[in-house]
Amino acid sequence: MFLENTVNHTEQFGWIEVICGSMFSGKTEELIRRLKRAQFAKQRIEIFKPAVDTRYDKEEVVSHDDSRIRSTPVPVASNIRLLANDVDVVGIDEAQFFDNEIVAVCNDLANRGIRVIVAGLDMDFKGNPFGPMPALMATAEYVTKVHAVCTHTGNPAHYSFRKAQNDTIVMLGETEEYEPLSRAAYYKAIQKQQKETTDSKDV
Repeated sequence: MFLENTVNHTEQFGWIEVICGSMFSGKTEELIRRLKRAQFAKQRIEIFKPAVDTRYDKEEVVSHDDSRIRSTPVPVASNIRLLANDVDVVGIDEAQFFDNEIVAVCNDLANRGIRVIVAGLDMDFKGNPFGPMPALMATAEYVTKVHAVCTHTGNPAHYSFRKAQNDTIVMLGETEEYEPLSRAAYYKAIQKQQKETTDSKDV
């Protein structure tokens, strides 16, 4: 997908790559794969993730299949701009949890000649665009949308259905709280959930 030999090395600008999709679609796994390739090529890399994401490890970026890479947790996006010095590649995981400043940060880094690889959920559990992800996808040179497998139909899934009854947009969780669903399965699951909520109020 990314042909390194097509890069014009006289051009001083970098670029932005966005990897997006639902939960369990392999976003972080793909992010780690690209970063490890850059590491193997002796490029200087730095990885960041939101400090709020402590599911698997407080410091490492960890995929669902337990691929790991060292990272720096930061509370706000502006910290990345200050910490990303003397690097060729910057990786950012769970970008949807950052404030909108992440868009300007990624563009600033790319304008400094850095390759920026960003991974994040494109939609929240309600099926709405998630945080700064739409703006990141719009300004990125490359966007890769990855899909999970629907747990109900076996079809490609791009919705993250929340099984837990909680309306908070940001809620960390795994298979106990979320499952990937196709469009048809998600629509049916939402209808069922709404009916159960209505029935419980009528009791």
